Amino acid sequence: MQVDFRVEADVSFEVEDLLKESGVEYRVLIDNLQDAVNAQFDSKARTTGHSYEKYNNWETIAAWTADIAAQNPDLVSRSVIGETYEGRPMYILKLGKSGPNKKAIFMDCGFHAREWISPAFCQWFVKEAVETYGKDTAMTTLLNSLDFYVLPVVNIDGYVYTWTSDRMWRKTRSKNAGSRCIGTDPNRNFNAGWCTLGASKSPCDSTYCGSAPESEKETKALADFIRQHLSTIKAYLTIHSYSQLLLFPYSYTYKLPSNYEELNSIARAASEQLASLYNTKYTYGPGATTIYPAAGGSDDWAYDEGIKYSFTFELRDTGRYGFMLPESQIKPTCEETLLAVKYIANYVLEHLY
Repeated sequence: MQVDFRVEADVSFEVEDLLKESGVEYRVLIDNLQDAVNAQFDSKARTTGHSYEKYNNWETIAAWTADIAAQNPDLVSRSVIGETYEGRPMYILKLGKSGPNKKAIFMDCGFHAREWISPAFCQWFVKEAVETYGKDTAMTTLLNSLDFYVLPVVNIDGYVYTWTSDRMWRKTRSKNAGSRCIGTDPNRNFNAGWCTLGASKSPCDSTYCGSAPESEKETKALADFIRQHLSTIKAYLTIHSYSQLLLFPYSYTYKLPSNYEELNSIARAASEQLASLYNTKYTYGPGATTIYPAAGGSDDWAYDEGIKYSFTFELRDTGRYGFMLPESQIKPTCEETLLAVKYIANYVLEHLY
């Protein structure tokens, strides 16, 4: 069992002494976090506007959602599924050639504010869809046969806050009654074993489950959208970082899902696809045993709603840069992840239910 944690500079020696005293094996992954924060902007693409190989701020992503839809009217449409606590519209992109009674795959990014590589992947996926449609047979088949709902950033307020104030922020930015602490962990806020394990009831904790399931405007909007489209949505993919994992239910219990063997073999094959490009090694399995038990996650909730293909990706890396993954790794990370997502989408297409 390995745990990564962050320590304030002024107590770092004290913490190292405690670890030594306790005989705990440890190593320093990032010596100076501010240096890593600065170093993540290492992209050669020095455009002021939107770039797929840079981390884009929310304003840039929001404008991009409008542009990509306007430029590809026969393939992409944009709508608003709700608004955030701070009043920002939550945009969703629907990708696919229009056709009668099409089934769909739902994918979201940016649940946790500091996981910047996640929204970068949602943008990359949309780019690949519009650029390779009609050229790449696999992508063309997928878009002709299925719709993709892509929510590029779930936790927009938190994402903005990581750009303006605290790069390591994780939660939403909602106020908590009777506490000076801000925010709820949106991925502990779903009605799936809510707040039973691997989640905190304290508003000051980073895994605070919220005052009730779907207490957050963002999680409520996402859940409402999926409930409204339950008859068509056949797979749910949620993109996080970091750890290089491909997870499936359950996280709120050690119990295995009824189609465990099927999910495990999809995850195995998808991980093989991902590794085929840059040899990036992913671990796969049920959330509870593969990463840690955690109740109230969106993947478990979607699965229990009847979406039997439900997966969580934890993208690069395994801790060298962690959440501060350099921009130079956006392209390779997205390219390899796309292979796994296309594999899963294709499997779903061939196993519609």
